[in-house]
Amino acid sequence: MKRNFLLILLIVLCQSTFALPPDRNTDAYPLHRCEKALTDVIIHDIFSPPVASRIYAYANIAAHEALAAATDQRESLYGKLKSLPQVPNPGKEVLPSLAAVCAFMLTGEKLVFSEPLLHDSLQNILAYYKSMKISDEEFNSSMAYGETVASVILNWAGTDKYKETRKIRRYNYLKEEGKWIPTPPGYMAAVEPYWNQIRTMVLDSCNQFMPEKPLPFSKDTASAFYKQAYEVYVAGKNLTKHQYDIASFWDCNPFFLNVEGHLNYATKKISPGGHWISIAGLVARNTGADLMKTSKAYTYTSIALFDAFISCWDEKFRSNVIRPETYINAYIDESWRPLLQTPPFPEYTSGHSVASTVASIVLTGLFGKDVSFDDDTEVEFGLPVRHFTSFEEACKEAAISRLYGGIHYRVAIENGRKEGLLLGEYVAGRLLR
Repeated sequence: MKRNFLLILLIVLCQSTFALPPDRNTDAYPLHRCEKALTDVIIHDIFSPPVASRIYAYANIAAHEALAAATDQRESLYGKLKSLPQVPNPGKEVLPSLAAVCAFMLTGEKLVFSEPLLHDSLQNILAYYKSMKISDEEFNSSMAYGETVASVILNWAGTDKYKETRKIRRYNYLKEEGKWIPTPPGYMAAVEPYWNQIRTMVLDSCNQFMPEKPLPFSKDTASAFYKQAYEVYVAGKNLTKHQYDIASFWDCNPFFLNVEGHLNYATKKISPGGHWISIAGLVARNTGADLMKTSKAYTYTSIALFDAFISCWDEKFRSNVIRPETYINAYIDESWRPLLQTPPFPEYTSGHSVASTVASIVLTGLFGKDVSFDDDTEVEFGLPVRHFTSFEEACKEAAISRLYGGIHYRVAIENGRKEGLLLGEYVAGRLLR
């Protein structure tokens, strides 16, 4: 049914015109367009950071494997990712980029709620291919092969225990001193408390790179725990404009709850993983990366993010550390509020610190250490462009933003970076070897 819909849509578009975009790398344009379309739907559907990373990973792997099978089997991730099946050869002549785009879109559609929204972007993409004057036979075989690859990847995705974690009884937070409890204004339930049960892709297990233990909880004003909370408190009350801008830029809260009297409504924004996917794309465009390298940038980054969130969430719900907002309100100043809205899951380690570090290592392996870029990811959310001289500089800024934002202690940031360095080197070593 879906394939018939796509073919009918193509016929409707046959008489339309398509203006070639001013991309430096036109053969990768459709993939960039697919990525943006998927990000827009992820934001619209308000997927949490861990779930968003899963959607990005499977959609990009589908595109990558279709492209590899149609061009160079040596580029395949078969044998590098846990239990990834080998996709069949095309059999017929296909246009690699069209097959990859089809695999990406059909995989993504099955992993989001708002499936019809992706069809809007599909129209322009199909028009682009029609403008290339490819034969109907090549178009049809490319679409059919993309559908085959998507089916293989979706079947593999269906065995990662995601569905099983949807059926587990709702998480009950621990009513113990020093443990995480829901925070204002929404007092939302814990996000993905069983995410460590999801199958990793490159890591041997969710706890392969278990971080150092967090500081022991204490209310004593002379304790290390109290001092780390007091640092967050003081920083929040004395933010410079530079620190404020950094915290705001890297907020990446998919669901910011606005409270005005009795009216509650959400402001939707990009997730931490989505921000790094955006960086991968903009650097690929800026450097004129070809289609395969562009696919690698998106795919390797999404795989790294996927395993990073599993590793981080495993520690979060093991240590179950109280958030700064809760601690400061109870033991330092009950009127204090963080700049950023505290997310609904335990504090240790910092997810943005782990994920950003892992993504930066993979991207550095692909593009080099001294790649500068103007990050315009947040422009559509009302924030200005920020310039970075390297991926490492960006990831360090993303990590410290959590202290300025008042949602993480320094120890969670520093140990999150250490966790991310070990994880990133391991993932990059497996993918880039």
